[in-house]
Amino acid sequence: MSGSKKVVVQLPAVANEAPVRERYSLELEALTPIGAEIVEVEADSEASFIAGAKDADALITSWGIMISEKIIRGLDKCVVIGVGSVGVDMVDVEAATEAGIVVTNVPDVFTEEVADHAMMLLLASARRVKLMDKMSSNGDWYKGRPLLNHVPRLWGQTLGLLSFGNVARAVARRAKAFGFHIIAYDPYVTELKMTGEGVEPVSFGELLERADYLSIHPPLNEETRKMMGEAQFKAMKNTAVLVNTGRGPAVDEAALIKALQQGEIAAAGLDVLETEPPAPDNPLLSMDNVIITPHAASATTRMRTETRRRTGREVSLALQGRWPMSCVNPTVLPRVDLERWQPYPMDRGPNR
Repeated sequence: MSGSKKVVVQLPAVANEAPVRERYSLELEALTPIGAEIVEVEADSEASFIAGAKDADALITSWGIMISEKIIRGLDKCVVIGVGSVGVDMVDVEAATEAGIVVTNVPDVFTEEVADHAMMLLLASARRVKLMDKMSSNGDWYKGRPLLNHVPRLWGQTLGLLSFGNVARAVARRAKAFGFHIIAYDPYVTELKMTGEGVEPVSFGELLERADYLSIHPPLNEETRKMMGEAQFKAMKNTAVLVNTGRGPAVDEAALIKALQQGEIAAAGLDVLETEPPAPDNPLLSMDNVIITPHAASATTRMRTETRRRTGREVSLALQGRWPMSCVNPTVLPRVDLERWQPYPMDRGPNR
């Protein structure tokens, strides 16, 4: 490894006999040209991970061991932690920032896929597809239409967006075609940004009170954990539908179950849960008015391959002494020895 950069990833849970250069060929497209190598480290504990990653120049992670403050303090020369997802809750970002380590993610690789999935869950929940399918197969064919007689048409309904990031904006673009009026709450996005997208900015309380459908998209942190709880569900219409393709722990699951059982909201479409996979006796699994998919909103033929390529490119930029394109903790950038990102090195342009 002399003279090369060491990029550590967690040893995968499923054994794979293929050489590292084949298993990580997509990440290595950007790493090999700069002399970086990928090394797998067994991570059954923080101590074992630190032992193998202590001299790493970079880490790549996704859903493996939590990159905790203890691990971060055990890294001697790590420049960057590349996260192969939008969410970065598997990394202690505050500790990384304090240690002068850049954390990157892939915020825009599968935006369209997740927005498609959110609309799918919204439409399926609105039209009670789970119950309609059950009726069609168990002999209750003629009961479906009377049930839907009590479901309002989508045109003119209000869609509320909790957070107004990339995915929420993509959902808004799709929802307009169905005739929704769209409102959004996000304290970190300006009203001009929302109104420029044809979306009405509202307070959190107004969002809950007015939304016929509420699609939630916040990142997971201490501010957003269980932000949808008992009081929030009580504030919603009893005809409202909740859709979650963001982070499961943003919803207090016990409060959601209670709200559905007591008729405080009408239905839910969930791609994420507080605990994954759910326990077999989780009440949400057996409710006719709840549709659940297995945290698969981003999954397409493109998603995994492009996510891995993007993660490799982000780590490569930082290891070359340049700002990454997607920095989760931008306050660290003025304190590290990295140059502001340029599409081409300063000494040559695209036509040179």
